[in-house]
Amino acid sequence: MTLVNEPEAQPGRRRGLTALRRQRSVRLAVLGWVACNGLALAVAGDTLPFDWPSAAARTPLGRVVDANLVLIEVLLLTALTYWVSRKRAMPDLASRAPRRSVAARETLFLLLYAAGALGLGFALARLAGWHPFGLHLAGSIYGTHEHVSPAEAIAWASFNLVIYAVVPLLYFRRHYSAEALNLRSGNRRADALLIGVILTVESLVQIATLDPEIFDLPARQILLGAPLTFTLYLAGAVLPAMVFIYAILVPRFLLLTGSTTATVILGGLTYTALHVWDAWTIFDSPGNAALSVAFLILTYFAPGMFKTVLTVRTGNAWVHVWAYHAFAPHTLADTPHLVHVFHLK
Repeated sequence: MTLVNEPEAQPGRRRGLTALRRQRSVRLAVLGWVACNGLALAVAGDTLPFDWPSAAARTPLGRVVDANLVLIEVLLLTALTYWVSRKRAMPDLASRAPRRSVAARETLFLLLYAAGALGLGFALARLAGWHPFGLHLAGSIYGTHEHVSPAEAIAWASFNLVIYAVVPLLYFRRHYSAEALNLRSGNRRADALLIGVILTVESLVQIATLDPEIFDLPARQILLGAPLTFTLYLAGAVLPAMVFIYAILVPRFLLLTGSTTATVILGGLTYTALHVWDAWTIFDSPGNAALSVAFLILTYFAPGMFKTVLTVRTGNAWVHVWAYHAFAPHTLADTPHLVHVFHLK
């Protein structure tokens, strides 16, 4: 099965893949991805300017290769998702959005709201002497930052939870049902099966390829750090992304574009944009800004797309939370970081 709505697809796997390749959104996405690869290699030179303790030994070429391997994994996970759910009917997410004119206004408002929230997160965090608030706590993915304090971590999670999850949910739940916001499962058994399969595969891949430092921690630090990491990242990263993008925006993207493929791509781009203030990004020169944007896309676009795939395939925004966000990667990868931040013994 391809990542297109049924009216777009043609009978047969080959025809479906041909139809997928012919879509303008796919061509633009491929062109953008290739451009990011080329830009990263052309501008970076021999080294990257980013503070990446966990990837300090990797060359720019190595990091580009890593990003493309993640993309390949996401494509394989997408194929696995469609195979596991092959007997399920595709949920009609577009019907959960309001009429087109209202959906367009709401989408524009949400994107402007997100831009304003990122600006507010930058200003408030800088006033406090912290890293700007984006969708990830400083030190996530690329290594621990010595100067992240417990107060910063708690403020980051609280800000994101309120701004991207609580406020939008309070507003939209006044006008739309839980089903219209992708918050209710249409098939709990099938959702549980898909969550179990994807979570198992993704966890095994991360353990095999990243050698997470969580396994080097003493048992007491794991027992204290893992629940703390799960809770803090659930509040600061997982629920904000789930509510803002996958519960509210995804049905509107689908209605406005009429294409599941375009919706998946837009989901990936929106997810990427919410990480613009990652602590490693540098915007002090045109070259560094270009590299920052390129590596934001190389880092987050593919995972953001797959989260959208899980949502459009199941109609349940909670599926990606448990299958591909809260436990793997965050609890698995970031527990050592929060053990360090909170000085857990």
